[in-house]
Amino acid sequence: MSAGVGTLPRVVALQGASNLRDLGGYATADGRRTRFGLVFRSAALGGLTEDDLATIGALKLKTVCDLRGLHEAERAPSRLPPGAEILPMPIEPTVGASLRDILERGQATGEDVLSLLAQAYAAYATQKLPVYRALFATMLQPGRLPLLFHCSAGKDRTGFGAALLLTLLGVPRATVMEDYLATNGLWRSERVFPPGTAPEVAQTLMRAHAPLLEAALERALTGHASIDDFADAALGLDATRLRTLREKILE
Repeated sequence: MSAGVGTLPRVVALQGASNLRDLGGYATADGRRTRFGLVFRSAALGGLTEDDLATIGALKLKTVCDLRGLHEAERAPSRLPPGAEILPMPIEPTVGASLRDILERGQATGEDVLSLLAQAYAAYATQKLPVYRALFATMLQPGRLPLLFHCSAGKDRTGFGAALLLTLLGVPRATVMEDYLATNGLWRSERVFPPGTAPEVAQTLMRAHAPLLEAALERALTGHASIDDFADAALGLDATRLRTLREKILE
């Protein structure tokens, strides 16, 4: 069963946050399936209510990996129940200044925004890979699961990380893309744009775009003979560590 069909993705409904979901239930090409209750993805967790804290507490999280930039995290610290350790793994929003500039000038188009987002995704697939390497290394450490990773929207930095993980586990690309695009129906944004921002600009910025992820995954995998070769060379997951990761997360 793929994302967007039936009960997948399994969403954790919250009042003060959105786009929190379990990465369990996805079938792999070799007939296995990702386990429920081990790895979660979400948007920022700074606005959780007391009821939300109880809901997240039931997940028994051991680790929360925060992919937000340092200032993003300082402005909206995560609220979490006892027992969950926060590990900062910052991916700074390097296109933010350019984006603010074109928005404030009122000259942005949807294509401008898509171009800036494409630059960010290219960075995820190249110079930011060490952050994802650290994320997967954390998953391999004893006692770290269940684990949740998130950024601000749970859309771009988190979306690429989830896509990498599912790809490493052997989930087909079509299902990976469906999980990524589920953000478009799950994320509740509270972003306020400058007056006069064109609707197409706001819509482009707030949505997940399949071509961006497709291009980033292809960029990351270029030059590698296989997924396993990429995992070893780029992510520090040799055959033994990759097998262990799969054994942990797949059933």
